Amino acid sequence: MKVLITGGAGFVGVRLARALLARGVLDGRRIEQLVLSDQVAAPADLLADTRVQGRVSPLLAACEGLRRTSFDGVFHLASAVSGECEADFDLGLRSNLDSTRALLDALRFQATATASGGAAAKPAKLVFSSSIAVFGPDPAYPFPAEVADDTLPTPQTSYGTHKLICEHLVADYTRKGFIDGRAARLMTVTVRPGRPNGAASSFFSSIIREPLAGQDAVCPVSPEVSHPVSSPALTVRGLITVYEASREAFVGRTAVNLPGLNVTVQQMLDALAAVAGPQARARVRFERDEGIARIVANWPRGARNGRAARLGLQPEANFEDIVRQYVADCAAGPDAAAALKGLN
Repeated sequence: MKVLITGGAGFVGVRLARALLARGVLDGRRIEQLVLSDQVAAPADLLADTRVQGRVSPLLAACEGLRRTSFDGVFHLASAVSGECEADFDLGLRSNLDSTRALLDALRFQATATASGGAAAKPAKLVFSSSIAVFGPDPAYPFPAEVADDTLPTPQTSYGTHKLICEHLVADYTRKGFIDGRAARLMTVTVRPGRPNGAASSFFSSIIREPLAGQDAVCPVSPEVSHPVSSPALTVRGLITVYEASREAFVGRTAVNLPGLNVTVQQMLDALAAVAGPQARARVRFERDEGIARIVANWPRGARNGRAARLGLQPEANFEDIVRQYVADCAAGPDAAAALKGLN
């Protein structure tokens, strides 16, 4: 089978690609080709695999070429992040809405093209990575302490609005038989390695990552802020599980919440101290950023994942486990000494 990952050189995309290549099969079929589409090149270890093909260009520009390639499966991860969408409205529309519509139309073209034998191609199965950001407080509706699969989405950011619109597009293209689509709402994924990105949620990683590297970090919100988070490994497992779920098991066409551990900033810092020692916790200082705090205030404080649980997915037991996962990943990598310089 041939699989496409948009955003395939990104943080989650790279981990998903490595997981798929290690498995060798997806939904019971052998993976013969994995296409990684992104604005930057994928890591060398992935491109060295004979099953991998890298395509470097903005997704919107790449979609015309994708019409000429038939894919069995697609993971659509490419997206402008929350902070970028708030800062540049047109960028968000172009990267999130226009690109998704173009991708869906490329898959629609493939599904409706008539093969030589007169039969239409089988619709590609697609997983769209949506976000917990589709939920937000609205004066007309009570905002629950924990959002569930059936909580009414009322996004309060451009990013969340884009994700919700794309959820409905995926559902409608599925209804029409152009794709077999399912949307999975990702919790905030932490701990992310590397430098902070443009996401307003970036601090959820930096307040752990930087202290472990022996560096100071700034937390822009108060310690009582609560939010659902997930490890990279569980996020990748969730995407694959959603892909492999039957239509009957997935139940309907509406998006599913992936598992999230509901945790406060204070609990995250307590976990950092438990794993890395008090000197690591001391490297984090609170310095309020009104712009970030305003965005975060409109995000869910917690989440429930009833449908994902029925697919066999559960959140981590505690945040210490997530920190230990990050430490183990760093220890196995080439930059272990620098990444874990601050570990006791």
